[in-house]
Amino acid sequence: MLDEAGSRASSESSLSTSAGSVAPIRIGLLWHSLSSGNLGVGALTLANMALARQVAYDMGLAPQFVVMGMRDGDAPRITGPDIEEYIINSRRMLNPTGFWRTVGTVDCVLDIGAGDSFADIYGAKRFGFLWLTKMMALARGKPLVLSPQTIGPFTQPGYRTLGAMAMRGASAIIARDDKSLEVAQAMAPSATIKLAVDVAFVLPFQSRRGPAGTGRLKIGVNASGLLFHEAETGRNRFGLSYDYAQFTRKLIARLIAAGAEVHLVPHATSKSDPKDDDGSLAERLASEFPQAVRVAEFSGASEAKSYISGLDFLVAGRMHACIGAYSANVPMVAVAYSRKFSGLFGMLEHEWMVPVTGMTDDGAVDYVLGAVEQREQIAAAERRGMTRVDGLLDIYRGELHRVFAEAMARRAD
Repeated sequence: MLDEAGSRASSESSLSTSAGSVAPIRIGLLWHSLSSGNLGVGALTLANMALARQVAYDMGLAPQFVVMGMRDGDAPRITGPDIEEYIINSRRMLNPTGFWRTVGTVDCVLDIGAGDSFADIYGAKRFGFLWLTKMMALARGKPLVLSPQTIGPFTQPGYRTLGAMAMRGASAIIARDDKSLEVAQAMAPSATIKLAVDVAFVLPFQSRRGPAGTGRLKIGVNASGLLFHEAETGRNRFGLSYDYAQFTRKLIARLIAAGAEVHLVPHATSKSDPKDDDGSLAERLASEFPQAVRVAEFSGASEAKSYISGLDFLVAGRMHACIGAYSANVPMVAVAYSRKFSGLFGMLEHEWMVPVTGMTDDGAVDYVLGAVEQREQIAAAERRGMTRVDGLLDIYRGELHRVFAEAMARRAD
């Protein structure tokens, strides 16, 4: 696994070897974010840029990224000399000098759909933005790649028809799990559809792994502000069979009683939406359990993954916290509240998940504690899974190479 310095050195080496033949390529990164408080979205952005840079440098190209998405957070910004930003809003979508002109300045578009938003579950407005930006990119003649993401669900015929229309025009559709692959193939059978995996598995980080078997077990608990709020209000829109708030409290209490050093690890924060803020929840839990370590909010996704790499175990309600642990070879249990968990980790044969249904509060706690005892077995399974991850991401790299070549050929015409 490359750390940040290794990844950067590799990229610079690739660029220098093609000195004298470097050509610029402008890559639109649609529905990515440079400042999202949800570090999962930041992880997608950083990792997708790293993969695209690698492919571009290997082709003798110098990438310039135009990150296009809504203003969605106040986290420290991702910056770099090869990064520009374009904020999408309703006015800019309707103005011909807005998004239409901006998407016309790029050579190709990589649309990651914020990971899981190309679906009908988030409502008409969000779907409308995601669909219309795809169609405008296609209308401008830009090669469009749906980068590795969850496809669907599309449960309503109108959404399904429109979604299929956009997919048929794409140069490539990359599903990040088997279930999304099946949805895409059923909706747009004539399209180029490939299976890869979430790009965040290659998010750069600095390993903090210490010597094994020394001191108390450091167990991270990524308590989801979203799931906790759903439980406390009784709304429970994800249909969990157990009370997530009670499960979390009982889990922390039993881990502390067993002698573990519990770290409360936030991964999605929002100053504007306390219902979806892991940080404020960590503050609450720290006041209830003063023996726990209240981990401060991270400045970025790589920093979060670096911290997680120093833990002995993680139980997490945020999928990209799970991916960070998995790819840093930290044994983890995912709290699976949607099919994106079972689709992704099931494909990698990672069976350690608290399921949506079938468990009580106490049963879920017992399950996690049992997994802690199996942490060596889980770590070994993660190492095997990462071999498959590398192979799946090679499929995505191959599609990027093809589309970048196609984009440069169009520019030359």
